Amino acid sequence: MKTEIKALMVILLASFGLSAVVLYFLGIPDFIPKFYALAMSDSINPCTFVIYTMLLIAISVREVSRKRLYIIGSAFILAVYVSYYLLGLGLLYLGQYIPLWLAGAFAIAFGAYTLVTGIMERSRISNKGKIRRRIFSADATFVGSFTLGVLVSTTLLPCSAGSYLVYATIIAHGSRTLALLLLALYNIIFVLPLVVILLAMGSVSESKKFSQAMVRHSMELSVVAGLLLIGIGIWVLSGGV
Repeated sequence: MKTEIKALMVILLASFGLSAVVLYFLGIPDFIPKFYALAMSDSINPCTFVIYTMLLIAISVREVSRKRLYIIGSAFILAVYVSYYLLGLGLLYLGQYIPLWLAGAFAIAFGAYTLVTGIMERSRISNKGKIRRRIFSADATFVGSFTLGVLVSTTLLPCSAGSYLVYATIIAHGSRTLALLLLALYNIIFVLPLVVILLAMGSVSESKKFSQAMVRHSMELSVVAGLLLIGIGIWVLSGGV
């Protein structure tokens, strides 16, 4: 339990610290709490931990070395980052045509959905069996893991599309260059928990144990994510943007 709490604190402090420093130097410190709430509502999404746990279990079954763990894990995380950034570019284009009030209403609705499905402990991942088969059949190489990360990224969309769309809509109404930088930062925070699990745990078994612990607390994580989204929605509707 102490290891889990320590890793969670590392994730939270690293996420907030990085966000605060970057947004401060970009000249938008007032955006820090809103950015952090949106990014963390996506970052702590249980769906990501479920997928990552499957990958770690598949790795542990093959008894790979620590070096190979880092190679496979890094490729998977990089693939998720690249896939989500490219998706974000599309959402930025779409977000230009979405009124901010509609984004706020959507945030509240998606937050309520996340909250309810979390309390009812219903999975928001479709075709979980198919995903599991893909993960266990993938080659334990950088290319194999990267390809797998790109493929399974689409399965995370029903879980994270709400936060991402709201965020893209908010930043799309400002400078294009700033929006691209903020999109890159958002996705760093999104994959940061996976990076911490990969690097801080030290072994496949410890990484798997921590990731599984996060899955066991999926209800609590969903509730927090849902409340953060609802709060952001209320902030947008109240004219905070």
